[in-house]
Amino acid sequence: MGISLKSTAAGLFLLKNHNTHSPSRFPSFKPLVSTKRFTPMASVATSQTLGISETFSKLKNQGKVAFIPYITAGDPDLSTTAEALKVLDSCGSDIIELGVPYSDPLADGPVIQAAATRSLARGTNLNAILSMLKEVAPQLSCPIALFAYYNPILKRGVEKFMSAIRDVGIQGLVVPDVPLEETELLRREALKNKIELVMLTTPTTPTDRMKAIVEAAEGFVYLVSSVGVTGARASVSDRVQTLLTEIKEQVTTKPIVVGFGISKPEHVKQVARWGADGVIVGSAIVKVLGEAKSPEEGLKALETFTKSLKSVLP
Repeated sequence: MGISLKSTAAGLFLLKNHNTHSPSRFPSFKPLVSTKRFTPMASVATSQTLGISETFSKLKNQGKVAFIPYITAGDPDLSTTAEALKVLDSCGSDIIELGVPYSDPLADGPVIQAAATRSLARGTNLNAILSMLKEVAPQLSCPIALFAYYNPILKRGVEKFMSAIRDVGIQGLVVPDVPLEETELLRREALKNKIELVMLTTPTTPTDRMKAIVEAAEGFVYLVSSVGVTGARASVSDRVQTLLTEIKEQVTTKPIVVGFGISKPEHVKQVARWGADGVIVGSAIVKVLGEAKSPEEGLKALETFTKSLKSVLP
């Protein structure tokens, strides 16, 4: 289906003649690459994981703000991803966002695009990610939200995709390149499988459309801090503070989480002070893990950086 000047679910991007429903170019399944295991400083507890909405309710009652790190599955390899999930959990992450690598990631900046390219080059595909999650997800104490573009979902079939991610313990789903008007099937199947479908909105989304997006969102509303793609930025726009106030006072009581461009402890602290219910850090974490000299060094750096981000939150 050709799209001309069509916005995404959040009104993030202007696309022209872009075939969003073309076949995905995932390579065929390859065995996981074995790496030396890294043991995080805190032990990983196996427990009954709360859902995303339940997690936010618990945090609200405790007066806390959710810390949500993002990593790309398969970068540098899926064995390291498995260990990274455990490290992030042991460092106190409240929810983890796991990206499914895709060959045409419209919402992502250079760092995450490079991570997806490295991951795909190693043979990472959806089946391999699901196999890894089936083993790892039960060991985590926090829920996982999958960040996936629509093509891989369509390739498998929406119904099969939702049941497959449910079966390996996924609690939430973010699909950045689907307009609100085309989310009916996704929302129906997500509800059927108890997957919370997160919706995105931006500083330039018209008020009426924002209200419709917020109404459709489950789990939390993903407030993109700036127009454009993911990536570290020097500062967070003051417009985010105004938007947070407006959305909370006039639109919804659902949790509002800020992402895109959040890359330093001071950013995290600032956004939390402005009233966000959660903060997502993506590119900065992906860079630490994916560009390290070795998986072990990457995991150690990930632990240190994650703790520095988490420590500034109430």
